[in-house]
Amino acid sequence: MKIGLIGLNQTGKTTLFNLLTGKTDTSTQGGKSTANIGTGFVPDERVDFLSGIYNPKKTTYAKLDIIDVAGFTVSSEGQSSGSSVFLNDVRPCDALVHVLRAFESDSVSHDMGDINPARDLEAVETEMLVADLEMIEKRIGRIKTGKKITKENEVEMALLERCFAWLDDGGSILDMDMTDAERLAIKSFTFLTEKPRIAVVNLDENQWESKTWSNKDELAALCERLNVPLIALCIETELEISKLPEEDKQIFMEDMNIEQPGIAVLARTAYEHLGLISFLTAGEDECRAWTIEDGTIAKHAAGKIHSDIERGFIRAEVVKFDNIKELGSMPKVKEKGLFRLEGKEYVVVDGDIINFRFNV
Repeated sequence: MKIGLIGLNQTGKTTLFNLLTGKTDTSTQGGKSTANIGTGFVPDERVDFLSGIYNPKKTTYAKLDIIDVAGFTVSSEGQSSGSSVFLNDVRPCDALVHVLRAFESDSVSHDMGDINPARDLEAVETEMLVADLEMIEKRIGRIKTGKKITKENEVEMALLERCFAWLDDGGSILDMDMTDAERLAIKSFTFLTEKPRIAVVNLDENQWESKTWSNKDELAALCERLNVPLIALCIETELEISKLPEEDKQIFMEDMNIEQPGIAVLARTAYEHLGLISFLTAGEDECRAWTIEDGTIAKHAAGKIHSDIERGFIRAEVVKFDNIKELGSMPKVKEKGLFRLEGKEYVVVDGDIINFRFNV
């Protein structure tokens, strides 16, 4: 899953990127034309527990591909510039994270003069909405100026005109009422407002401790209206903590009342918002978390590991993580009769530990 970090310049995007990926050699991107790309591994206590039991050769956490998209500038008059690179980098992403500045700093200026994360969120959302409108206008124009308008063209144009009207009224493609066939028909357009979005408000230490910042209520109301989950992080401080020796990290996190690292908070929110879950595989070779869509059946989950396993699927041997955590070992789970055999139509549940039997 590709997560794009987006927003205005000087919001802390690259600092968040460094925190999520563990990189330290990236720099602030103001004016840069390329995106930083890295991988963040999602902490998972379930994987840690299974690794403690099996002592595997390899432990693999679920991962997020993180793209630090080059920021764009919005003047105090609300005019954007240099956003073409931003828009191109955003299109391949599966989900977007708005990084919004709330932190105060005399040394870091704001393009629009004062700090207002709600206004900044609306500015970036508007930029994406306008880009979608322009794409629709161009496609409809090409259809109308073509030599022949087919029935397929007429159906496509009718759907695009509906999309245009919806966007023009302030909606986003993600929240538009469509059939599955209609969603598939517009998939190739990679509309920006069809991508799930999450907002991260970047706080300084004083704001983190007081849980207050500029335009907090306005931002919360806007996120609710846009159906965008809102996360508050103290990114700079958490990045500094992440560089400490392992034995010191927990002490400083507790001192700052940071219950979970930013990557865990972001991943949990992304999974919930995108309808994703993890199933687990465990053994002496590897303990691993696999990310799938909620509602995935066992046969298709097997294909996440390898297409041959899906093709030759026989059955799934399933154990609930809570059961093995309570009893401490797989043999004890089997003794209690909590080991189940499931067929290909079994709907996988978050935290299932699965061993797939197959024959090809």
